[in-house]
Amino acid sequence: MINNKTITVVLPAYNAEKTLEQTYHEIPFDIVDHVILVDDRSRDNTVRLARELGIKHVVLHAENKGYGGNQKTCYDKALELKSDIVVMLHPDYQYSPKLIHSICYLIANGVYEVVLGSRILGKGALKGGMPLYKYIANRLLTLAQNILMNQKLSEYHTGYRAFSGNVLQKVKYQLNSDDFVFDNQMLAQIFYAGFEIAEITCPTRYFDDASSINIRRSIKYGLGVLGVSVSYLLQRTGLFRFRIFQ
Repeated sequence: MINNKTITVVLPAYNAEKTLEQTYHEIPFDIVDHVILVDDRSRDNTVRLARELGIKHVVLHAENKGYGGNQKTCYDKALELKSDIVVMLHPDYQYSPKLIHSICYLIANGVYEVVLGSRILGKGALKGGMPLYKYIANRLLTLAQNILMNQKLSEYHTGYRAFSGNVLQKVKYQLNSDDFVFDNQMLAQIFYAGFEIAEITCPTRYFDDASSINIRRSIKYGLGVLGVSVSYLLQRTGLFRFRIFQ
C-alpha cells in the first residue's frame, strides 16, 4: 500500500510462458497488494507457470476474447478486490515493472488519476528496437489524435497504464471493443469524463518474445484509432452521440 491505497497489478496474458517469470519477479511487492493474471486461452504453459509462481488470482477464459476482452476481465476482478490503484502490466516484459513505484505514487498522492508509461517522451523508442514503420505510424497517429481530441499526449499507443479505482468505476469500459482499439477507446472515455492523464518516460523493449501485431492488424488498428478520435470530436461538439461515452 501507499497512503492506505490498495494497489493491484493486472497481467493480461496470452502465451506469456517465456517472459512471465521475469516480469513477475520485478513487481515491487513492497507496495503491491494483489496480482491478477487473466489468461486468454493460451496455448502454452502460462497458467501452470502462474500458479507455480504463487499468483493467487488466476482467471481463465474459456475462449479467446481478445486483448480488449482480456482487459475487461482484469479490471472487473480488480474492482471486485476493491483496488484503489490498478496497474496494467504486459507479462511479455516489454514494459519495465520497475516503474510501478513512480506510477503509483502519482496516483496515491492525488496528483493524477491516470498515468501512462510513454515510450516516446525520451529518445529511446528506436534505440530500444521499435520498428521504424511503427515509430512513424505512432507519431502520425498521435498527432492526428491530439488535433482531433484537443489533447497533448506524447503517445496514445502504450500498453503501460495505471488508473485509480474511481476512474475504472466511472468510465464504461465494458462497452468498448474486445480488440486492440480498446486502449484508445478507454483513453477517449477518460478524457471525456474530465480526467487529466500524466505520462512518464518508459524504456522501449522490442525482442523476439515480446508480443506484437502484424502489418495487416496494425492498419486495422490505425483506422480504428482514427475512428475513435473522430467519434470523440463528434460527441464533444454534440453532432452525434456514442454509447461508449455514456
